[in-house]
Amino acid sequence: MGVAFQIASIVLAVVLIILILLQVKGGALGSLMGDAGGGIARTRRGLEKTLFNITIGISVAFLVICILSVITNSTIS
Repeated sequence: MGVAFQIASIVLAVVLIILILLQVKGGALGSLMGDAGGGIARTRRGLEKTLFNITIGISVAFLVICILSVITNSTIS
């Protein structure tokens, strides 16, 4: 069971990294000084909102899998 949790956490980690990298925008040097060009408060719409919600879901799933992995490994040892 522990191996399944480890594989699941690796897969979820890779998916989470890809989703986060897809959301990065305004990565130019000017964004370091706060000049992203879009304003601070803006709403997400369409695909961007869906991608954001999927990222939250995957991160919660990753957290749960990691906690379950720790619990199962501590009870086995």
